[in-house]
Formats: sequence, C-alpha cells, structure tokens
Amino acid sequence: MANLIPLFESHDRFLELNHNNLSQEQPVVISYLESFPGDLCAIDGYRAVRSFLRSYERNSATFNSYRTHVERLLLWTLLVCKKPLLEMTRQDGERFMEFCIKPPVDWIGPVVKARYHRVGGRTPKPTDTYTINTQWRPFFLTVKKPDLKLAMEQNREPEVKPYKMKQDSIAQIFAVCGSFFQWAADEGLSNNANPIRAIKQKSNYKQRVVADEKAKALTVLQWSFVLETAKLMADQVPAEPDNELDDAEKEALKTKRKFYERTLFIVATIYSMYLRVSDIVGRDNWQPMMSDFRKDDHGNWWFHVIGKGNKSAKISVKDEYMNVWMARYRTFLKLTPAPYPNDSAPLLQSLKGRAGLSEGHIRSLVQEVFDYALERMRAEGFPDDDIKNLRSASLHWLRHTSATADAKVRDHKDLQADLRHQSLATTVDTYYNSRDEERHRSNKNLSIEDR
Repeated sequence: MANLIPLFESHDRFLELNHNNLSQEQPVVISYLESFPGDLCAIDGYRAVRSFLRSYERNSATFNSYRTHVERLLLWTLLVCKKPLLEMTRQDGERFMEFCIKPPVDWIGPVVKARYHRVGGRTPKPTDTYTINTQWRPFFLTVKKPDLKLAMEQNREPEVKPYKMKQDSIAQIFAVCGSFFQWAADEGLSNNANPIRAIKQKSNYKQRVVADEKAKALTVLQWSFVLETAKLMADQVPAEPDNELDDAEKEALKTKRKFYERTLFIVATIYSMYLRVSDIVGRDNWQPMMSDFRKDDHGNWWFHVIGKGNKSAKISVKDEYMNVWMARYRTFLKLTPAPYPNDSAPLLQSLKGRAGLSEGHIRSLVQEVFDYALERMRAEGFPDDDIKNLRSASLHWLRHTSATADAKVRDHKDLQADLRHQSLATTVDTYYNSRDEERHRSNKNLSIEDR
C-alpha cells in the first residue's frame, strides 16, 4: 500500500489555492496523485473533492469537518477500493462504511495539530516550503477529557483505548459523503446513483442515541465553586497596585486583573443567558457589541444576537446580570455601568484593546476556571463523586447548567425562546423531566417478593 499523506492543508492555505488549475498545490500532493495508475483518475477525483470543499470554505469549522470525511473517501478509493471516486457503487459505499467503522491500524494515528510543517522564518512568506507531518493519519485516537484530566492529576500517562468511531461521526459520513455525490451529480460529474444514499440498511451502521444533556450540566455545588473560583481569580489581584512597585510591575498587575475580570465576565455572561460560544465570538456578518444589549420601553434588557443559521434573535437578560456582572465589568473598564444606544465598545476585546476574541481563546479561558475549581474542590477534601463531572466540563456545559436550574422556575415556552430551540419538544425533553420522575416514582418502591 502506498504511503498515506494529507491531500488537503489547513483552511487558510486552502483559501490561497488557485482553483482554476493545480499550480499552488503542494508538489508532494501532485506527485502522490500522479503515482497512481491512470485508470484510477486520481487527479480528477482530487479536483472534484477540492471543488466540493470550496462550497464550504467560508466557515473553517465546517470546512475542516467536510475535509476529514471526503479526504478519507478519496484516499480509500485510491488505496483500498482501487476504483475512480466518481464510479463508486452502492456496494462500494457499504464497504467504505465498514472500513470507516473499523479502519486498519496503519490508518490510525495520534491527534496532530498540523498536517504539514512550514519550513521558513517566524513570519510566513510566499516562498516558504512545507513538509508532511509523518504522524498524520486519516483516523485518530483521542483520549476522553475526564480520563486525560485524571491521568494528569495522578501524574501518569493516560490510557489510550482502541479506536471506536462515535455515532455522530458515522452520521456525518452519511451526510457529508452523501452530499458530495449529490453535488457531483448536480455538477454533471457523475451519472451513477448516489452510492452513499443508496445504502439500504443504514441502521446497520447508525444507532439512534438519545443524548442526555443533563449529564452535561454541573451540580449546584460544582457551579457554586466555578463561579466563586472565577471571582477569586479576579479579586486576587488588587484593583490598585502598591505604590512601592515599579511601573513595569504595576502594568503587569493591571494586565492580570484585566485578564481575570474579562474571564469572570465571560463565565457570567454565558451562564446568565444560556449562550453558545458563537454568541460572544460573533460571525462573518456580525460582531457582538455592548450596544447589542438594549432596554425596551418597559425597562427590560434584551441581548440581540445573530445565531445558528444566521437567524436574528433576542434573549431576555436577568436584572442581576445587568446590575452586578455587566456593571462590574464595564466599571472596571471605566465605562458607564450599563450600555447605551450606539455604544461603540465591543462586547469582548483583547488585552491590547483589539475587538473580539477567538472561540479557542474563550474556551481556554473558561477551561482555566474549571481546572482551578476542580483543584480547589480536591484540596478541600470533596469526594471524587462530587467533583468528577468537572473533569468533563466544557464551556457549553454552562448553557446546560443554567437552563437546568432555570427550568425549575421558568415557563417552558419562555425558556425555549431564550435557548432558541426550534422545537418546544427539545426544550421539554431536555430540561423538564416530570414524566421521568413520575415513571420512576411508580416503580421505585415495588418489590419482586410478596406479589
């Protein structure tokens, strides 16, 4: 079998390609494709996949997801199926699904950050060259977050379990690869039936998994530690540095205080309004500003966002959030306690004043709070059952934790509106478990004896 190499690079590099020809592809990729027998039409398959991916180049996350699946597909047709990509049949599609569910060992590797290594100076230049990351593989092993955290606590290497494809990844293969072949038909590149959508027994590969979103929520105790920890991290730095410090030391303390005040504001903001990370990062056509908080004629505050699917929405804002957390952060920034119409301040900004933060940056800030909260709970002697959820916690858990708590006192339709669920059933099934409680209560005290 020929060596496996990544056929496509990062999203940024993909945007630089000349899609009229192959002049800006990595030479190693072209040589690799040309090494296959002509009847496999490797170059034609590559061009088709590249054109398909171009339809999704506006969003890096979507691009990366689609690239993963169609790149595997193209490599599989060349190395395993030994057939042109656009001549796949339903039987080939079934073989590909079986292959993805249980790939051979030499197709599996560790998670790598870079598919290619840039060879050049610190600042990227057009003359830079790139070499393949030899550790890259189409499939990769991951260690679950709680297992990784526990291993770090115990100062040992985490156990790496055998590869097992997740159910949502299997569903993505059907969706992405099915979309590719539909696109190819629409473009007149193939007259064959869609080999993925033609698979008869999809249930052989996909299982319906009922997500337990409540399992992704912190307990009351854990949330109290998380919020308290975020406050402690901000309050540990004096608002006014000691006059005995030199200017550099004073500036360093001010920067540190600004860093943790911003983190506290992020945690409080996401939790208070059940936000997704994109609601504070923004989108191509919208960047969140302080002026997106608006007061209506009744004195009620609303946060106006552009959400999933570029749908505009407004989210009701708690009075406590405006009076405590918003006021605290804005006062620290030497702004008025509350936003005002046409307020030009960005919702979030870098320590140097640049508007906006990346999704990865925000996730890392919140993760630091989770990690320190976990450390504090362990130091205070809480049993592992009380703290283990924090090893799995991610930023999105704040949304679920808050909604779970507020479901006890809010009408389900109001909560649905602020969560921006399309279906009321999603809100009810996730956060209102009255039927589960009734069901369990009817069975709880029954005995198998004395019937």
